Amino acid sequence: MSRVRVHNFSISLDGFGTGEGLTAEAPFGHAGHRLHTWMFATRFWHELGVVDPGEGSTGSEGVDNAFAERFDRGIGAEIMGAGKFGPPGWQDDPEWRGWWGENPPFHTPTYVLTHRPRAPLEMQGGTTFHFLDATAGEALAVAREGAAGQDVRIGGGPTTVREFLAAGLIDHLHVVQVPILLGRGVRLWDGLAGLEEQYDIEVVTSPGGVTHLTFTR
Repeated sequence: MSRVRVHNFSISLDGFGTGEGLTAEAPFGHAGHRLHTWMFATRFWHELGVVDPGEGSTGSEGVDNAFAERFDRGIGAEIMGAGKFGPPGWQDDPEWRGWWGENPPFHTPTYVLTHRPRAPLEMQGGTTFHFLDATAGEALAVAREGAAGQDVRIGGGPTTVREFLAAGLIDHLHVVQVPILLGRGVRLWDGLAGLEEQYDIEVVTSPGGVTHLTFTR
């Protein structure tokens, strides 16, 4: 059976996967982009074409890049929460098509968990957004069918990742601990006491200042 994976999921030292006060102008609330600056410096990120790296810049190729580029290897579908697809209230905007423009970086069937489903949204590059009102287990069954034998990635946010962890559905979890304190927002680990007993854990520190933790079973 295909595996269920999480990659490049950044949290603060105090465990927050996003800040407080999410809006269309501030997708991560008061955290800004501080949870993800480690990734912005990598070759992986530059090759996505999301940012202009500047003349002669191709991004770093060290430890951070080695982890970041595992994001899409062997992935056939993604599941994400409503908060990753759009800011609070996006369900009221029939024109909202996600944060990523017409060619999102997923290139697979992508399943958005929402209590207000809508018709599928076909984008460029192979991404089609499907909107599901489903439990974690129900959504995973649908995503596995769409993945056609490849692995399923759980894309976030922290509430969605926590829900799949609590249900015992995640086989590989890559968390990046960033040396900042947010103080408020949405935490990843709440209600998951003893989770470490279910996984083999490896820890790798990076010259970029972050710590990569992988939970694998």
